[in-house]
Amino acid sequence: MRGTLHKMLTAIGEPISYSLRLADDTVDMTGLLGQKVSFHFRGRIFCVSCGKKTNKAFGQGFCYNCFVSSPDNSDCILRPELCEGHLGGGRDPEWERAYHVQPHAVYLALSSGLKVGITRMTQVPTRWIDQGASQAIILAEVPYRRLAGEMEVALKAHYSDRTNWQQMLKGQVAQEDLVERKREAAAFLSDELRAYIAPSDTIQHLSFPMLDLPSKVTSLKLDKQPLIEGVLTGIKAQYLMPNNTDVLNIRGHSGYEVNLDF
Repeated sequence: MRGTLHKMLTAIGEPISYSLRLADDTVDMTGLLGQKVSFHFRGRIFCVSCGKKTNKAFGQGFCYNCFVSSPDNSDCILRPELCEGHLGGGRDPEWERAYHVQPHAVYLALSSGLKVGITRMTQVPTRWIDQGASQAIILAEVPYRRLAGEMEVALKAHYSDRTNWQQMLKGQVAQEDLVERKREAAAFLSDELRAYIAPSDTIQHLSFPMLDLPSKVTSLKLDKQPLIEGVLTGIKAQYLMPNNTDVLNIRGHSGYEVNLDF
């Protein structure tokens, strides 16, 4: 089976189910746990935005032109506090209205540790799954991205906005009372931002398809190792484990053309 890699599709369940899109086919990766799989990189990369062949992927699968011009890779993707979509600005105002001038959630999650993050409301709980969070709670709901970014900036003085991917994959997560942490976080916000605190204290619990927790993990790169194969022992966030220590970041190889065999 041949095609270019894209972020895996996910669906809530016990455990979460994963599907991999390759060309016109979709592969149930959760159903392949315990089976041998192989990814053979064919040496070609196609931009995830324009579809053109590129010698090098920038960001998460862009050619250079799209990396510097696509709204999918604008500055406010990584720094939402800079977003000007609600003011009619941005690289593509129509795209901004569709994606950034939309309700956003500010959340607290347990991935490798307690972290703060933001996402569109329509991306809950997908965003938490993609970060490998075991638990998450919505702290606030705001009408557009800029406000979510401002709230995240205020909270980054007290909480991390990063995930340690090695600890996350090994299940080394400190336990926290997310309801209590939500109340604590609200106290760090201005009165204006505190008005958006979500009334619900519902905690989302997430479990991932893992046959075993690895004691150590090593990231594999298709550029350096074009053939990656082994028994699939786990899937978490956007990582596949073709054995119990090596991991392949599917999202980090977006646009790579591969042959998948199982």
